[in-house]
Amino acid sequence: MKELDSSTNEREFLLAALRDGARIDGRNFYDFRTLRLSFGEDYGAVEVQLGNTRVLAKVSCEVIRPYADKPTEGFLMFNTEMSPMASTVFEIGRPTDEEVLVSRLIEKAMRRSRALDTEGLCIVAGEKVWSIRVDIHFLDHDGNLIDAACIAAITALLHFRRPDVTVVGEEATIHTLEQRNPVPLSVHHIPICVSFAFFDNGERVIVDPTHLEEQIKEGDMTYTLNVHKEVCALSKAGGIAMELDQILQCSKIAVIKVAEITAQIQAALEADAKKR
Repeated sequence: MKELDSSTNEREFLLAALRDGARIDGRNFYDFRTLRLSFGEDYGAVEVQLGNTRVLAKVSCEVIRPYADKPTEGFLMFNTEMSPMASTVFEIGRPTDEEVLVSRLIEKAMRRSRALDTEGLCIVAGEKVWSIRVDIHFLDHDGNLIDAACIAAITALLHFRRPDVTVVGEEATIHTLEQRNPVPLSVHHIPICVSFAFFDNGERVIVDPTHLEEQIKEGDMTYTLNVHKEVCALSKAGGIAMELDQILQCSKIAVIKVAEITAQIQAALEADAKKR
């Protein structure tokens, strides 16, 4: 189903508000919406709510044979699912351009930045490795799916625990949760996506755009960084051209936002750990 365009009144009202230094939901230009993290009973189940945007991430694992040319490396896979429940624009079995973009960005942010130690997933070299799968389900779409999905994915990986394994020779014994405490994954760093939207030929820049702001924007850009100020990925899929100083300004804002979000994720994980 084709998405309905925003009305002329909505467009003019939103742009007038931005020119007056305000956003229609009351936020400042560089403010994120309220971020809420909730955990399921099982390890690796996380629901992220960013304003009215909701994303659920679930991590699972299985033992498989590694590639012959990488005998000591495990696997990390991502699967995104945008159902009509999130928005009428999405159809089952027919991925939209937005879904493809989100999938690729999450892949770049997590896998190519080597956020997870895949060699630490090896059980028996050349024979058995762990395959970690992250399923990302979009429940409500009110803009900025990329940032919400990235937060959900990395939080789920941090929260997940795999079964402990004992290896004797080439024989591996996988212990149940009742026999031994499960083992956390080895996460090197926490990549966080921060998305920007541009208006008035790039003169006005906002963080964490809503769905209406995304419909009216003239361009966008997504930074993926960690708290060490390392750039994991930078994506700009079309839109207006950007000056170098604008890109650098966005990077400075992103560094601050990444530190805030990372601290919130770690606090939520610590609070959940105390409850268990």
